[in-house]
Amino acid sequence: MLWWTFQQLRSGSAKTRLAVVEKLAHSEDASALDPLIFALKDKEVNVRCVAAKALARFEDRRAVEPLLQMLRDREPLARAAAVETLGQLGDPVAVNGLVGLFRDADPVVRAAVSRSLQQLGWRPGDDSQRVLQILAMGNLRQVAELGSKAVEPLLEMLRHGAPDKQFSAVKALSEIDDPRVVKAMIEALSKQNPGIRIAALGTLERMADPASIPAIERLLKDNNANVRGAVIEALARCGGERAVPALIRALKDSSWDVRNATVKALGALRAEAAVDGISQLLRDPDRDVRESAVIALGRIGSAAATGPLILAQLDAETVVRNAAAVALHQVCRKWEQSDALREVLPEIKKALNHSEYWVRHSATKLFEHLKIDAATVDPAPLPSPRAASANDCANAVFPILADLLFDRDRDLRLAAATAFGQLREKKAAALLAAAANDTDPAVQAAAKQSLAALN
Repeated sequence: MLWWTFQQLRSGSAKTRLAVVEKLAHSEDASALDPLIFALKDKEVNVRCVAAKALARFEDRRAVEPLLQMLRDREPLARAAAVETLGQLGDPVAVNGLVGLFRDADPVVRAAVSRSLQQLGWRPGDDSQRVLQILAMGNLRQVAELGSKAVEPLLEMLRHGAPDKQFSAVKALSEIDDPRVVKAMIEALSKQNPGIRIAALGTLERMADPASIPAIERLLKDNNANVRGAVIEALARCGGERAVPALIRALKDSSWDVRNATVKALGALRAEAAVDGISQLLRDPDRDVRESAVIALGRIGSAAATGPLILAQLDAETVVRNAAAVALHQVCRKWEQSDALREVLPEIKKALNHSEYWVRHSATKLFEHLKIDAATVDPAPLPSPRAASANDCANAVFPILADLLFDRDRDLRLAAATAFGQLREKKAAALLAAAANDTDPAVQAAAKQSLAALN
């Protein structure tokens, strides 16, 4: 009947061939060994896998060589099945073939290799094999514990491994304190997989080695926005002031997320050279970018940002207007008497006819609190206006904040209450006392905090 079994294994029906192999897998007859070895070359992966696993029951060394050949199967599931059976058969002849699969592209195969080699009593012969074994089990921390001994094997994996193994190598290297790691991370920046490039950038950011700046800067032209965003953070940490020119160029990035990260980085560096570039982003289509730009200009504190920040108080978004009011006070305490105000008055007048309600509203409020008749504003700049009368607070921003403190918009009231605390103007006490009874708890808290700051 053995000839009939082989005939069925040659059937054009995969279902028939699988049924035959499954029947052979439960057979106690030693004659089933040859048909199962024959089935290791079946064109269906399921048939090959079932046949490979079934051979473990027969504990016959004749199956070892066919299974070793199966380690080159195109399907990871088939390779893993062959690996498991070789471990169960216990023949040391399989060791060399299994060790070679530590570099397999599939993590399931690598994990199976580690288990089977343990069954065969194998122990790593050197640090390179030990690293490969640990990585096969997915334990990066153990690899890092090897320290400098693990660097060379990991470099080999980074250069020649599959993408997932390259990523594992980068993560493991990031935990090792060794001078070769910086060079390895720079090398990883050229890998095709963006995840690897981002992981390498994160490591370079933590290491903050200025030698890596040129390689990092080149990735500002990367086609992946997430990579470019990681570049910004790495540059700011590694380069400091040296990175400012590259960061200024990145302000024009096509991704709002990258522009946002760049503005924040330049603000943190207090890069005065970036004021013009950041000011241009006050008209960015993304609200978050505009808000970050306003905050960055406030942190930098350059008076050159006065005009742009005055206009930012006309933004259609409340959060941007609030941030602009605070930032303006940071860059120029007497902005209402500055040349910058005279230069932007015509633009404020234009805003009175803007299609957005909040832009028109904000422009109107500015003219009211600055005590300027909008009708008298010519296209040419006017002389500096007196923002407040002799009876007003010495700081002319006082009447603007006083009005905003009782605005219908809760966010505007909150911003005004907070700003009064920073202004530290004693005459605001009565207003803040009234705001302490605001209907909104956050405004109440801000008003009370600002009152405390006046004392």
